[in-house]
Amino acid sequence: MAKKPAPKLSHYDADGRVAMVDVSAKPLTARTAKARAFLRMKPATLKAIRTLKSPKGNPLEIARIAGIAAAKRTSELIPLCHPLPLTHVDVRAQLCKNGIEVTSEATVTGPTGVEMEALMAASVAALTIYDMCKSIERGITIEDIYVAKKSGGRSGTYERAARKRGQGT
Repeated sequence: MAKKPAPKLSHYDADGRVAMVDVSAKPLTARTAKARAFLRMKPATLKAIRTLKSPKGNPLEIARIAGIAAAKRTSELIPLCHPLPLTHVDVRAQLCKNGIEVTSEATVTGPTGVEMEALMAASVAALTIYDMCKSIERGITIEDIYVAKKSGGRSGTYERAARKRGQGT
């Protein structure tokens, strides 16, 4: 039985130099990625958010817009990431028992996946919520940023096992 080759990092050339992956020969396919992040915070902070008593406005709505804007700029911040013509980005933030769960989804018809854009959207939305709420609680933690699902392309569909909502870890 033939031995399967060990996986290798994709952003290196044959000489071991960092290189942008050449996707010019890859077909354009519909691709979607979903990512999540969790912000753990005290009940008093959640209560202030529920009653919209943040001095800066509604943190969940501002985070949604920040996440969408961030997804569109992913290639400007991650050096070897391809610029993609995103066809849809959605970001949602939901209050849970122990904090806020941020979910994002990015879609493209292109030669490479949109996992980085979904991760960027969830991460920046979480950072925005922290920024908007730090006047109430500086101890908020951002936890568990991960790709929850991706579909399309050669590698097909990936879905991470679901976690209980509001648990964070």
